[in-house]
Amino acid sequence: MNLLEEAWLPVRLHNGERRWIAPHALARPDVAAFDAPRADFNGALAQFGIALLQTVAPPSSKAAWKARWQTPPDEATLQSWLVPWADRFVLDGHGPRFMQDLTVHQIRDTKVVAIGNLLLEAPGENTQDNNADHFIKRGTVEAMCPHCAALALFTLQVNAPSGGAGHRTGLRGGGPLTTLLVAPSTPEAPRSLWHQLWLNVLPSSTFESATNCDAALDEPHHRMPWLASLDVTQSTTGETAPQQTHPLQVYWAMPRRIRLHLEALASGTCDVCHRAELPQVRHYVTRNYGMNYKGAWRHPLSPYYTAKDEKLPMHPQPGGLGYRHWLGLVLGMSDEKRQIEAATVVGEFMLHAARGQLAASPGSSADHPQLWAFGFDMDNMKARCWYEAHLPLYDLEGCSPEAQTLLRNEVKRWLTGAELAASYLRGAVKDAWFSAEARGDFSHVDAAFWHATEAAFYGLLRPTVAHLRSDTPLDGQAMATRWLAQLQREVFRLFEEDFVGAGAIERQNPRRVTEALVQLRKNLYGPKLRAALELPALEKTVKKTPKTSSSVMSSLACRPLTPALSPKGRGRNDFKAPLPSGERGWGEGNASPNTPTSAT
Repeated sequence: MNLLEEAWLPVRLHNGERRWIAPHALARPDVAAFDAPRADFNGALAQFGIALLQTVAPPSSKAAWKARWQTPPDEATLQSWLVPWADRFVLDGHGPRFMQDLTVHQIRDTKVVAIGNLLLEAPGENTQDNNADHFIKRGTVEAMCPHCAALALFTLQVNAPSGGAGHRTGLRGGGPLTTLLVAPSTPEAPRSLWHQLWLNVLPSSTFESATNCDAALDEPHHRMPWLASLDVTQSTTGETAPQQTHPLQVYWAMPRRIRLHLEALASGTCDVCHRAELPQVRHYVTRNYGMNYKGAWRHPLSPYYTAKDEKLPMHPQPGGLGYRHWLGLVLGMSDEKRQIEAATVVGEFMLHAARGQLAASPGSSADHPQLWAFGFDMDNMKARCWYEAHLPLYDLEGCSPEAQTLLRNEVKRWLTGAELAASYLRGAVKDAWFSAEARGDFSHVDAAFWHATEAAFYGLLRPTVAHLRSDTPLDGQAMATRWLAQLQREVFRLFEEDFVGAGAIERQNPRRVTEALVQLRKNLYGPKLRAALELPALEKTVKKTPKTSSSVMSSLACRPLTPALSPKGRGRNDFKAPLPSGERGWGEGNASPNTPTSAT
């Protein structure tokens, strides 16, 4: 089976029809997107398509890139580009196999493994021995068709996590974060899958300089390590540095020693795509100590951060992907806490894309390119979650480098303020429900905050980008003031309606709730949050009237969202501050079955 000739790629057409196509059909204008039965397969397919085009048809210059963007090749032309590489993409047979070790099946102490273990979320051997596969059960996938087996194999090699002693991770580590550009597409002006892939292909010189590899190395195994045995592809040191490979190996890296069992296959139904009457792959052989990628590898599709003067690839973390990642993934960022570089394909796009080059139709959110970010959140060898998100760019590539710098500074202070506001909300919720010594996971509070403020962030970002594109003066202080008001509003709403006020009244401690709310108000209207947003401090007002118990009552009555207060030395119910007209008290919401009762 040759993967450059076989119809093994699942796609969706513009009319909604689903098909399996061969790689040369990627040039068809009616092919809209990959449509695999798993989200991680779609991410791997996108990387396979980009890698394939970068390999067989690298543009020699930006002008050549633009020409193929405007006039994509037909199927016959793309097929002619693929033919010289066909012998390197054979899935079965006795010789070199795509993404499979050349000699591992000849070693005596290799291990025969069920095919379902190619999937990253599959329970490991230790988990099964301890009967700890409570959520993702063993035996869920026992047979795959050759198409899904090839795709699962490539997905594992791209995302390879740590898998025990000698089971190598990929050159970006386990479960890397990948960011791809997505071309705008509308029913009136649809973009084909070719455009989506080509948008992430780089001119040869840019690609080669971005990887830290040696383009002069021209042996086949320098590009694709499955074309030779491990003792040839890797040095005697047991490590592989970027300078020892061709740049294309960043796309075709093979850290795991695996060989599929593809002989004498019975027919049946695939447990992944559920197509019937196809050959069933049930096992593969594997061995540890494969390609050991070490050194300053740079992958063009991943953002990098700096840690101890070393640039490392980013990985998804618990909590998912959202607008708090927008700045680092799109423009990069640098402050005293962190330094993030956007992926090479994103940075090049921002620097060199021409204004209007990718426009589809004006007047809709679809007329701008987007950023597709995705990857596994891994805990060593355990896949905790698959995350993906589409982040808007709002035609930002039309802004000058100076304008992008201005935007970077503006968004940086918005995010600094948002992070501080999120910490205030988290602390207030904890203080309202639990004693000071309680410990627990409050990540759901952060997740709710970022979700609740996302629309406001993009509502502020879009006009800011429009201002910068039109070269009109930008009132950064006014924008920051609007953002501060949004943060205050959403934090109070979340505290009262979602996390505290909606809880059952009999489970609450009114004094603790009141004190938490008073402190939250001080924080949100205090100087620290304004300083984070680079807003001037408010002038302090001098109170001439002594603060008696009646003045305390009066001041509390003017404060929205303030519930009953228990002054020191009084009974708990002696004083109750009335709420402003039309506002609900913290105890008047509907009880929530999800209200926490303790922290663990």
